Amino acid sequence: MSMHLFTPAEQRELRALRTPGRIQRFLDTEIGYNKEPNGPTCRSARMVLRDRIGHCMEGAFLACAALAAHGHTPMLVDLEAVRDDDHVLTVFRERGHWGAIAKSNYASLRYREPVYRTVRELVMSYFEHYHNLAGEKSLRAYSRPVRLSRFGDAWMISEEDVWQIPEYLCTIPHSPVITREMERHLNRLDDRLRASEQVGMQK
Repeated sequence: MSMHLFTPAEQRELRALRTPGRIQRFLDTEIGYNKEPNGPTCRSARMVLRDRIGHCMEGAFLACAALAAHGHTPMLVDLEAVRDDDHVLTVFRERGHWGAIAKSNYASLRYREPVYRTVRELVMSYFEHYHNLAGEKSLRAYSRPVRLSRFGDAWMISEEDVWQIPEYLCTIPHSPVITREMERHLNRLDDRLRASEQVGMQK
């Protein structure tokens, strides 16, 4: 990634986020959740860093920029849901295992330590916590890791929305996480777990 595209001040801020854990804490404590009050947005890492607000896709761009500043390949995985919003993870590998960083308004749809042997293992760690407003467990499929290098520099520094990336994620094949038979027998989310997911939620 070309760090020279960022201003010196932006570079210093990104390089200060030296580990995936620090990046996640920055997303949690310094970046508010974008509920898009004026309509849908898909803002670049620069805009998120400047405005201090982002939803899952926008937070993923910022996390990718911070990871890339320390030599990681910027990659996204799309989680596909039914009767619910999709979710986007920034994924990374350390010592041969996968981890994830994510911006979410739900407590358990965020960071994962790099302890998962495969992307599928990583994705399945989100299954029990991923639910819609009716309490249904809604995660159904996931994409392969997508390298952001294929999209050029727009996701880093554009002053315009970068819709081509989420649009691409919607078109690529996704692998199912459960069968139709499993889906028919799913329980709704336990009330206590559902309440715990809303700790710290921005209403």
